[in-house]
Amino acid sequence: MFRSIILLIPIVTAAYDDPAQQLVAFKNSTQGPIGIMTTSNGAPVKYKYATGTLNSRLLFHEYFMDSLTHFSRERIPERVVHANGAGAFGFFEVTHDITHICKAKMFESVGKRTPIAIRFSSIFGDRGASDTLRDGRGFAVKFYTEEGNFDIVGLSAPAFVIKDPLFFTTFVRSIKRNPQTDLLDANLMWDFLTLRPESWNTFMRVFGDRGIPVYTNMPGFGIHTYQVVNDAGMSYFIRFHFVPDTEEKTLTSEQARGINSEDADYNKRRLFKAILNGDFPSWTFSIQILSVDDVKNADFDVFDVTKILPQDKYPLHPVGRMVLDRNPDNYFADIEQLAFNPANLVPGILGGLDKLFEARRLSYRDAHYYRLGANFNNIRVNCPFNTKPLTYNRDGHAPVKDNQKYLPNVYPNSFNGPAPVEPWRDFSEPELLHIIEADPNNLDQIKDYYQYTLTDGERKRLLENILSSLVSATQFLQDRAIALFNSIDPDLGYKVASGLALNTTMEMHYLGLK
Repeated sequence: MFRSIILLIPIVTAAYDDPAQQLVAFKNSTQGPIGIMTTSNGAPVKYKYATGTLNSRLLFHEYFMDSLTHFSRERIPERVVHANGAGAFGFFEVTHDITHICKAKMFESVGKRTPIAIRFSSIFGDRGASDTLRDGRGFAVKFYTEEGNFDIVGLSAPAFVIKDPLFFTTFVRSIKRNPQTDLLDANLMWDFLTLRPESWNTFMRVFGDRGIPVYTNMPGFGIHTYQVVNDAGMSYFIRFHFVPDTEEKTLTSEQARGINSEDADYNKRRLFKAILNGDFPSWTFSIQILSVDDVKNADFDVFDVTKILPQDKYPLHPVGRMVLDRNPDNYFADIEQLAFNPANLVPGILGGLDKLFEARRLSYRDAHYYRLGANFNNIRVNCPFNTKPLTYNRDGHAPVKDNQKYLPNVYPNSFNGPAPVEPWRDFSEPELLHIIEADPNNLDQIKDYYQYTLTDGERKRLLENILSSLVSATQFLQDRAIALFNSIDPDLGYKVASGLALNTTMEMHYLGLK
């Protein structure tokens, strides 16, 4: 169903089990050219025009003009963060009833399937960078529901780096390139990390064994605590989790360096090949559930995105499974243009209550306007194809599709244009609650993670990865970091200080710093 709707024209496909053989497989599955070559206007290209321009008038050579002028416009702005990624398509299937928690139609019956798209990405790397560098990862899911598209724009870590969205641009710039040298800069990064210590609930995982995940075996987390509502109008609060059905797989720094020297696209290639060979990656979709009383009685801010909701207090409840079973037919069309937005919500799912979620509702939309244009939701892969959009938006850069044809273009109107949902249908949908947020303080969780969650081997590798990065930072930043590590665990602070004192010339592997 998903494939037949998403694809607009037949695509010639052939069986192959190695992505490197895609073109050979295409050749073997066809008999000669598949058709007459044309310009973008659809006019056939004569042989003499396709084979040279010498001794011809270039302005009258339409194939040359069509090709060259398009070529200089082939690139669109890359994502400022999450630029380098991979993705695929599949389905979400409900396995457990949660209609008493959430009335969204995608959950309405066990066995129901909803088409999905998932994109995995690194955070700091430019498009084309190695996908085996140590970094956080994006885990974004688009559900094509009959009530519109629902997007969860999550991460591979269960917490975010900041609570206050004001510091998001600072965070991103700190892990990007120095404005003069255009090199990754340990001073920028460690200045941010030591000024915003709440970020360590994420970065302890980035520097640890989870810092170089394998996409097909990577967990995902929705980060925010969402408010949802059931048919009776009762509100609950949930966090989304995507647990790989196969064992979670990560790479050590040494393994990643070896792989990177041979294949910088390891994760992208592995994902594509797995689906190609029928080894479909899958995840169990689960939620943590809190009632209104749970929120009131919690001894910490359950809406703080820098904190994790402990599973011993709020256990995972399975909802369904997500399966990826179709590769993109064209990477640019299907993945590069794939646009996620936390504001893409459906009835029954009201969104996150925190300020970061509110800021992301603006920032993602604004990024898509910049990269893809005002009609980005008309791009095939972003279309809410399981429902028919009726909007008063008109015109702008392509694709406008039918531009809403002859429908009235203003609201309100007296000419039978699209009307909003009747008030009586809306009575059970409460407004998103308003919360008061305090300054972040998650040191207790960071301590627990280091002292009680990690094994001795994991702590050893965490230390090695911290030292391989921190050694490039200037002395006052090292001192500030050591003080922070002492507050997490005195033994960790001592080992960081000792490691820096013993070896200040060690090779930099973290983030490519050398």
